[in-house]
Amino acid sequence: MISSTPFIKERDWTLLVPLDPRDLSHLALLLDVDGTLLDIAPTPQQVQVPASLASTLARVRERVGGALALVSGRPIAELDAFFAPLRLPAIGGHGAEMRPVAAGTILNGRTPPLDPVFKQRLKDVAAAHSGVVIEDKGYSLALHYRMVPKQGLGLVHDVRRAFEAWADPSFELLGGKAVLEIKFAGFNKGTAVRDLMTYPPFSGRAPIFVGDDRTDEDAFAVMPDFNGQAMSVGRKFPGIDDYFNAPADVRRWLERLSEGVAVPS
Repeated sequence: MISSTPFIKERDWTLLVPLDPRDLSHLALLLDVDGTLLDIAPTPQQVQVPASLASTLARVRERVGGALALVSGRPIAELDAFFAPLRLPAIGGHGAEMRPVAAGTILNGRTPPLDPVFKQRLKDVAAAHSGVVIEDKGYSLALHYRMVPKQGLGLVHDVRRAFEAWADPSFELLGGKAVLEIKFAGFNKGTAVRDLMTYPPFSGRAPIFVGDDRTDEDAFAVMPDFNGQAMSVGRKFPGIDDYFNAPADVRRWLERLSEGVAVPS
């Protein structure tokens, strides 16, 4: 916990804000994107980015001395496109990519690509379920069934069978919000956050990580090691400090932080 920065809830909506947000110099903010900063869309390509969000993030970045990073399952190139021209330090692909310095290069090659035979087998399984969206990230494969929720049970069953038949312990199968993702087990958002926290300006600060999904639990778990806090969105995960109701509340929280306005008691 961050004992020097307690949190309170506003009267009208569940929104966590530091009692004195005028000094954020000891904090680092680590933000998931889909389901946290942005509302979940039917497909990854249909996500909507509010027009004011990039400028809000830019102001918050200044207030935390640059210690603001995006932590996402998406490739970093997609994150850059969402918030252009703003570039932030970022973790992409659940840790497969990292850019610890906003103006620096993307450190990829942190994991090998998925075996092409295994990947094709999974694509064939998904193709048998009409309406499932296949997202090939190279180092992982995501299968989205939000538009066809009735396909979910059969898809999960068939993907698990293919995964177990392949019988390679170096892979892991993750379940999320109407999505399955297959990736190497040697990296995740938690291991990547540990790496990021060794770089300035993140090193020596207390991080606040905000996420909404199973893939964020690995990052939630490492927060105590940095005297940090874990915040979830949509529901209260085990072991977190508190939660927001929805991405809109996270965006309002960031607007408050960007303004440096204390919440009235």
